Amino acid sequence: MSSEKWIPEIMYEENADGTSSSIPFVMVPGDEIMPKILYVFESRESDQTEPNNEGEEVPVFEWDLHQYADMNYLKTVMSEIEYDNLRFCLGLESLTDAAKKGMNITEGVRQNLKSK
Repeated sequence: MSSEKWIPEIMYEENADGTSSSIPFVMVPGDEIMPKILYVFESRESDQTEPNNEGEEVPVFEWDLHQYADMNYLKTVMSEIEYDNLRFCLGLESLTDAAKKGMNITEGVRQNLKSK
């Protein structure tokens, strides 16, 4: 059973040369589940400043809340048309078209391996 106390942490894999992947991950404890939605604040420095406690001018930051939904979860609760419409809105191809392209890529890899 998932507890309300666990807070997902977005992490990046690092090696000696720095970040090894631009795709972040979340370490999910064994007794928890991946959240269906993540809330992330975008923080941007504005053109404005304000005095801090010592009277020094410091930049003012603007905060904007974004929500990121789990596409795997949405796929299970939406109709195929709704899910494809969502994918279209996100700039993605329909699931059927993307799957066909994926199968073609996989077949190309298989053929390449056979020819070696």
